[in-house]
Parts: sequence; structure tokens; C-alpha cells
Amino acid sequence: MLMEIRWHGRGGQGIVSVSRLLADAALSEKKHVQSFPEFGPERSGAPIRGFTRISDEPISIHSQIYNPNIVVVVDPTLLGTNVASGLAENGTIVANTERKPDELKKTLLVHNAHVYSVDARRIALDVLGRPIYNTAMLGALIKVAPITSFESIEKVIRARFAGALGEKNVEAMKRAYEEVVGS
Repeated sequence: MLMEIRWHGRGGQGIVSVSRLLADAALSEKKHVQSFPEFGPERSGAPIRGFTRISDEPISIHSQIYNPNIVVVVDPTLLGTNVASGLAENGTIVANTERKPDELKKTLLVHNAHVYSVDARRIALDVLGRPIYNTAMLGALIKVAPITSFESIEKVIRARFAGALGEKNVEAMKRAYEEVVGS
């Protein structure tokens, strides 16, 4: 089954990195993957999107993702924008916010979607001491949509971030995995 994920964040928040981490974890499980960003000459802080495709079969599509199965909103300030645009029927939204999923459904005007939220900002500040939410959001995503195993994600995070930084990112991912709530 082909799974398409669209990531929403801002330049400098690790959107490209988190998309690649997910793709690398899926690749380690012998799945077929694509991971790519969409941005132009934007500066740090400008809205960007990242895309990840994962399938058990070879992927023949080579375009942007227009109707994602899953939308992950890494930056909570983007929740006022049209992040749910094109979401597949009965798709999933995972958002970094303190708000509850039922409130998000109303804000995003999605009625046939599965909506989840996690306060990745608080987790990142507690664990990393900085507002870097991408690995926490990866933990929340894997909990609500087990596209890859938790262990595979853990391995690629430790390989990408050496030593204490890797351990802190794994801890942030675990916390979000445990704390994500859904509608």
C-alpha cells in the first residue's frame, strides 16, 4: 500500500531532515521510499513543505503529493493556514499544538479526518532545551500510523545524531509517542 505524507513547517525546523529520517527507517525495512522538500529561495522561518512516500511496491509516481494520506503539522503557527488541503478521504492529521483534536477538527474544517495532537513544543523544550519539534512529531506520527517500526526510527535517529543529542532526540520521540491524543 502506498502511503503519502505531507509535512508542514518553517525553514530551519528540520522538515527536510524528519522526512528523510522516516524514509530511511522505512528503507531499512526494505520498503520503497521517496523523500523530498518543496521550497524555493525561502529564508529561515518561511513556510515549507516536505513529502514522504512509502510503499511495499516500487513507486512510479514522481511528483509532489497532492492528496496525502497523512498531514503532519510541525509548526503550530501554520494551523491557521490551509494545511488540510487535498487530504485524502478519512485521512489523518497530526499537529503540534496544545489544542484538543476535536477543537482542531473545527478549526481545520475537516469532518472525515482522524485528528491527533501533541504538545511537541513543550516536549522539545523539556528534553532538548530548544524549540526543535521534528523528532517529537515523528514519534507522534509513528504512534498514530505505524508506517515503520519504532525501533527502525530509533536506529536512524541515533545514526543521524551522535551521542547525547541522539539520545535526547529519541527521548523526545518517545515522549510524543506516549502523549499524542486523538479524536
